[in-house]
This record gives sequence, C-alpha cells and structure tokens, in this order.
Amino acid sequence: MTSEYQDRPTPEQIRRAPKVLLHDHLDGGLRPATVVDLALETGYDGLPKSDPAELGRWFREAADSGSLELYLETFAHTCAVMQTRDALFRVAAECAEDLAEDGVVYAEVRYAPEQHLTRGLTLEQVVEAVNEGFREGERRAREKGLRIRVGALLTAMRHAARALEIAELANSYRDHGVVGFDIAGAEAGYPPTRHLDAFEYLKRENNHFTIHAGEAFGLPSIWQALQWCGADRLGHGVRIIDDIEVADDGSVTLGRLASYVRDKRIPLELCPTSNLQTGAARSYAEHPIGLLRRLQFRATVNTDNRLMSGASMSDEFEHLVSTFHYTLDDMQWFTVNAMKSAFIPFDERLAMINDVIKPGYAELKSEWLFRQMASASPLTRWSHVEGG
Repeated sequence: MTSEYQDRPTPEQIRRAPKVLLHDHLDGGLRPATVVDLALETGYDGLPKSDPAELGRWFREAADSGSLELYLETFAHTCAVMQTRDALFRVAAECAEDLAEDGVVYAEVRYAPEQHLTRGLTLEQVVEAVNEGFREGERRAREKGLRIRVGALLTAMRHAARALEIAELANSYRDHGVVGFDIAGAEAGYPPTRHLDAFEYLKRENNHFTIHAGEAFGLPSIWQALQWCGADRLGHGVRIIDDIEVADDGSVTLGRLASYVRDKRIPLELCPTSNLQTGAARSYAEHPIGLLRRLQFRATVNTDNRLMSGASMSDEFEHLVSTFHYTLDDMQWFTVNAMKSAFIPFDERLAMINDVIKPGYAELKSEWLFRQMASASPLTRWSHVEGG
C-alpha cells in the first residue's frame, strides 16, 4: 500500500456511493430518446437532430459555448416537448429513476411551472403532474432495490414578472412534494432584487428558497441574494472566489463577503462541468471547488443540467477525484454538506445522514480496506493488524 493515491475510489465505488443532489434542472436532464419520442407525440418539429445519440451530442456541443446566454438557449427544445401532463409525468419519473441508478439517495430537482403552459395546463396541473412523476420514479427505483427521495423546487424566471405567483404556488404545495423556491435565468440585467416581494412573502411564510447567483455576474449578485433577499443557499455561488486572494506563498485572505459566506455556513450549489461550459471556470483543475473545499466552505457537488453537460453525479465526482485526488472521505464530506443543506426538516436530514449516507460510505471503505489487505504481503497485513 505504497501508492500515494491508492485510496482514491474507483468509478464503480463512486457510482455506488450514496450521493445528494441539490441543483438539478428537470428540463435540463431529459433522456435524448425521450426528447425525440415526445417531439413526435406532440408534433414539435424544431429538433436539430432526430436520432437520439446525435441529439445528445448536439445538446452537449451547443452547451459548450462558454456563454451562459447561449447555454440557456438549448432549453427551448426541452421545454417545447414538456407541455402536456403525460410528458411532464414521464420526464419526472425518468429523472427519479436515472438519479437512483446513479446512486443519488436524495435530490431536489427544480423547474419553472410558467414554462409549461403553452398547451393549456394550469400552474397547479403542472406541479401535480411533476409530483406524481417523481413518486412514480421513486416507486420504480424501489422495485429495483434502489432508494431515492425527490423534492421539487419551483423556479421563477428572473426576466419575467411572476415570481410572487410562483412563490405562492410553492408555499401552497410545500407539504405535497415541493420543498422550496428558486429563481433562474440570465443574471446580467436581471438582479434578484427585482423580485423582493416574492422573497419577503417566503420569509413571512417561513419557507425555504435558493437563488441563482454568482455564476455569470459575480460578487454583486451574491451580495444581493444574501443581504437584500435573504437566500438560504446560493445556486452556483462559484464567483465567491473573486473575494478570495491567494498570495504567491500560498497564504489565503478572505474578503468580507467570502468570510460571511463561510462563517454563516451558506451552502454553495457548485456545478463543476456546467461552470466550465458557461465560462465560470476554465478547467476542473482551476475550478474554485478545490480551494473552497480546503477552506471548509459549505461546498456541495451538483449536476445542473445532465443532458446539456452529458454528466451524472458520478461523472462529476470522477472528475473531482481525478483532478484533486479526492478519497471516499472527501466524497462523504461533500455529501453530508449537501444533506445538511437540504430543504426538508432537520430530523429527516439527520436520519438520512446517519441511516443512509454514513453507513453507505462505511461499507465502501471497508470493502476498499479488505481489497488492499487481500492484495498486500503477509508481513504488511500483519503490520496493519498489529497497528504498525
């Protein structure tokens, strides 16, 4: 057992490890084959490719633009095929299934109800179709011996004017599958402060909300999300790195906003692959998550849009393990961070940590140790038994 990185988890271990996902868009995670099927069923003829494999590649290539605005254009196609109850139900059920297959045990999946009304559905019908789909996906996962719980986040579009209406909708379904609220869309020119009435309403109702901030626009959007709006979490928040100075000698100085975010344990919903696509980071090695983890920020790992990024939670962790030489302990740290930051009651979060996450990682670590001991020489095995 002499290799410096011999305790790095294998891809199979990463897939089996219990994972928690806080930032995933329903309309950004469709199976390419489902997009093709739904386009045929609904008569949508705007897809750039009709073959599922080619369409999947097109989404990834279109998203690799380095621009958040261009990245967001890809959603016109997925939203176009998600305009009926059956389509929403199918997409939500498959989302839960796919996440469970990838080892995700808890997920908060967000979507904007206002973007699914072109064929006559009401906001309430959209929410109910998605909730029913998530429950169906959970049921299918259980039949396969897998465990997952999915909560919905209702998103308002920051360039529109329906935030208060969507916040009220989220509050009315808060005990029926919806766990919180979000705003999304292009940050530049559309600050979260345009929707203060929605955030004030949610605070009066003691409800949870996250805000997309610190992805494309930087520190001002983070400050506004926290100090003016009172966000519980930061959607992305990767640009907090702009308030952290690393000297040539490796010493680190935190600005006041970065210190506040760390000291208050404000969760950062970091999405490494998506951040590379939109230009918020240039490479995995340069992604701020490495420094933020070392500085003990409340960092979490997320997918953002699995279709556009061509990435799963396992893929995200594989990149981080390869880049930063993370171990199962690091993966557990990120996962517990995410579960602590979820929008479900404290006792339910604690039960997930103690009954699902920690035992899952303990089992994987035991398997790893057993394999290492089995492959070691008799003398090495004896030294480990005797404590060296």
